[in-house]
Amino acid sequence: MTTFTTYYLEMHSPHQLNAKMLPDSLNIVECEQPQYELNRFLYQLVGDSWDWGDLDTYTNEQWQARVEDVALRTWIAYYRGSIAGYYELYRPDGVNAEIKYFGLSRENIGKGFGGALLSQAITSAWKWPGTQRVWVHTCTLDHPSALKNYLSRGMTIYKQEITPLI
Repeated sequence: MTTFTTYYLEMHSPHQLNAKMLPDSLNIVECEQPQYELNRFLYQLVGDSWDWGDLDTYTNEQWQARVEDVALRTWIAYYRGSIAGYYELYRPDGVNAEIKYFGLSRENIGKGFGGALLSQAITSAWKWPGTQRVWVHTCTLDHPSALKNYLSRGMTIYKQEITPLI
């Protein structure tokens, strides 16, 4: 039987961040006007490479409710005028900011953007007034460098789960 491992990581202080500098060629912008169609597109653009599927059955109404939730914020990274990647922060309790979705588009993997984009995601979470903890989960089905990137930025593993692959 084949398995995969899920890692849960966290950070309790912005001082723990080992930031990687944002290259001049990468521009990150917050989507301040929610557009569920855009979030759905970003989810597919990044997630299709990693078989993300947890939102595949969402209706337009579910997408709209999700994206218009004040506890969700979205940022897009642009490289040379096109989308290089994105991240979403989700903080329903007002203190624990989850990096809900994070990643690069297929054609931008390997350009050194991952550490810089993650640094910006963590920084954005800490700049959200009231944040006391930033957390994320990743698994062995994600990009092979995902866990290393989270650990390199200063996050620590607080839980692991091994799950059978069906």
